[in-house]
Amino acid sequence: MVTWIVSTGLAAAAFMVPSALVVPSALAGPVGPMPLEWGGGPLTVDALPRVTYVAHRGGAREVPENSMPGLMAAYARGTAQVLDADTRMLRDGTLVVMHDPTLNRTTFAGGAVGGLDVREWRGMRLRPRASLPGSWRSERPPTVAEVLDRFGGRIVLMLEAKDPRSLERLAGLVRARGLTRSVFVNSNDPAVARHAHRLGLLAQLWRSAEQLRRDRPERWRTFVDLLDVDVNARDADLVRAVRSGIPRVWAHTVVTPRQRDRALALGCDGIITDAPGRLARGPGQD
Repeated sequence: MVTWIVSTGLAAAAFMVPSALVVPSALAGPVGPMPLEWGGGPLTVDALPRVTYVAHRGGAREVPENSMPGLMAAYARGTAQVLDADTRMLRDGTLVVMHDPTLNRTTFAGGAVGGLDVREWRGMRLRPRASLPGSWRSERPPTVAEVLDRFGGRIVLMLEAKDPRSLERLAGLVRARGLTRSVFVNSNDPAVARHAHRLGLLAQLWRSAEQLRRDRPERWRTFVDLLDVDVNARDADLVRAVRSGIPRVWAHTVVTPRQRDRALALGCDGIITDAPGRLARGPGQD
């Protein structure tokens, strides 16, 4: 069941695209699964710089999280080399971009995301946080297919599979577009990461500070391509992760220059941040 949240004047005023944002022509309209500008193939993780910056949920302190305009703004600004988004599955199997299990926090409706079908999803409208800079147009949250078609091969993507049962469908979407080396698929569960690896995907595993106290990350190096570590973890735990043999170790969710500099000093080679426009500077990025 969907519950509508009445907010006088907000729905019509929400999500105005900032006037300063210039969207690249390649992103100006819908695209098919094989854009001509790819040439010999899509951009892959092999093109990432030594220190990588990730726009977490599109850069949730700077743009509306998990929204198409927000992702487009993060792409256009060029301060992040990876766009992050969360994925959930509707009751009809459609994969959509949404962090929470419910609609309440980020839309003008309420109820479970998984209770909708794609027709109902198209009627949803995102609700911006008052603290965001600029103003934003009322916008429907995207499907995963739309995000892959808009950005796949132009920038590396990070998709968190909030519903582990959706992994096979997500793999199908990624493989059909030739993006298996361009999309990290993220989970907090090592078993899901192992499954993603077996499906031919780039497996990302995130771990909390508490989990990292007990983890032995070297056990995952045969199937984890990216270890996503809590920036609040102890120094010793971050160093152990860096020395695990996993090829990439990125810190989340970084919101201050001090956190960024500590993570890089301890050997992390990626910064996952809600504010890439402010933090994608400093060591390795000047």
